[in-house]
Amino acid sequence: MSKNHLTTDQIIQGCRQGHSSCQKALVDRYSQLLFTICLRYMRDETKSKDVLQEAFIRIFKSLKNFDPDKGSLQAWMKKITVNMALKTLNKKKLQYSGFTVEINDALSVEPSALDNMQAADLLKIVQSLPEGYRHVFNLSVIEGYSHKEIAELLKIEEASSRSNLSRAKQLLRKKLNAFQKNESWVKII
Repeated sequence: MSKNHLTTDQIIQGCRQGHSSCQKALVDRYSQLLFTICLRYMRDETKSKDVLQEAFIRIFKSLKNFDPDKGSLQAWMKKITVNMALKTLNKKKLQYSGFTVEINDALSVEPSALDNMQAADLLKIVQSLPEGYRHVFNLSVIEGYSHKEIAELLKIEEASSRSNLSRAKQLLRKKLNAFQKNESWVKII
């Protein structure tokens, strides 16, 4: 059976047995998805590739512990990838609170602003957020973590997580409105 026609269970079993064709099939099937996660946290393509590589190393080492009864392989790998990105960021000893940004709370986003955007444009806007805001936004809105879980992952207070998420959303609204008015990234990033 070719690697393109392998089921997820066959890939898992083959990887557990050390079959390189199954390892390649796993990478081929999930690398783009996991790379996108890395990009959301790292901003830089080279650093994102490094995190992706570290995530796959961890995935292959931990695959023997994967339990399909507890969730999907994709969700399990996404969690490992997010954790690797956060671990890399923690090495930089980021400060997640203390950002000061003047924002008008009354901003709202016109639906037409989103209609004119591509996924890559939205990714650029999210990547343009200050790091603390971006990480909390990604963990909460994209990954679905609670503020309690975010606080534990980032070693911050729950109130800081809520505050950073609120500020991130305000900044995103401001940037989306600027995009709608100018339709130019030069003014946004």
